[in-house]
Amino acid sequence: MSSPALATFAGFGLGLRVPHYEDVLATRQPLDFVEVISENFMVDGGRPLHVLEEVRSRYPLALHGVSMNIGAVDGLDIDYLKQLRKLADRFDPLWVSDHVCWTGIDGIQSHDLLPLPYNEEALDVVSRNVLVAQDVLGRPLVLENPSTYIEFPAAMTEAAFLSALCERTGCYLLLDVNNIVVSATNHARRLDEWLDQLPLDRVRQIHLAGHSQGRDLLVDTHDAPVPASVWDLYERFVARLGPVATMIERDDHIPPFNELLDELNHARRINASVIAAAA
Repeated sequence: MSSPALATFAGFGLGLRVPHYEDVLATRQPLDFVEVISENFMVDGGRPLHVLEEVRSRYPLALHGVSMNIGAVDGLDIDYLKQLRKLADRFDPLWVSDHVCWTGIDGIQSHDLLPLPYNEEALDVVSRNVLVAQDVLGRPLVLENPSTYIEFPAAMTEAAFLSALCERTGCYLLLDVNNIVVSATNHARRLDEWLDQLPLDRVRQIHLAGHSQGRDLLVDTHDAPVPASVWDLYERFVARLGPVATMIERDDHIPPFNELLDELNHARRINASVIAAAA
């Protein structure tokens, strides 16, 4: 079953976390959309769904998952997909997204985004799972590039793998610029691989976040402001993409709401400057 085309949406948003529920609901904020973690709201009732109803009445919404397990060799959890569809049908999000990775095996969740080999065998598995997910959800998936800390012997680059996945399944991309910086640095890859090989016409959203320096590698901690290296690459992508939905993501050491708005305004200024220069 083919999925319908996914319209573009150019705006600036935040990943909504519990400490900022009151900020978002107390008054209208300068946000074009908010993104929430799907699994936090895949429940039958209670305060989470009440909060989401209130948020959705004020802002466009994106659903972002962390446990679809799209790289699972034994197939997807259909009950999980049905729950996710129920949530999506209720709240009518801009899109439903998850990650190009695997997260568990034999029903056991690792609670981590584990890397895939970028070869034909993995492409077959992931493509099959994406088609199943899109069929159950009744909508196209938007899939994010994860940060990686090991590389497998592979027949293609990550960007070429994502390009082939889009071609086979009709899915779209959530481009996490921080994850590209982390992975490229960890594996001594050229950033231009992503700029030149990704199907940029399939990108529907961008994530911006911070990372930390580990002993030997960069670590995607999402616990710090967006660094200069990520802003620089974001500017390069904007020059290629044009207007695209952009979001600041913070999952730990969550700062006051206004600090995230300041970062979001920096993204707005980069967009305005790039678009003006191209005019």
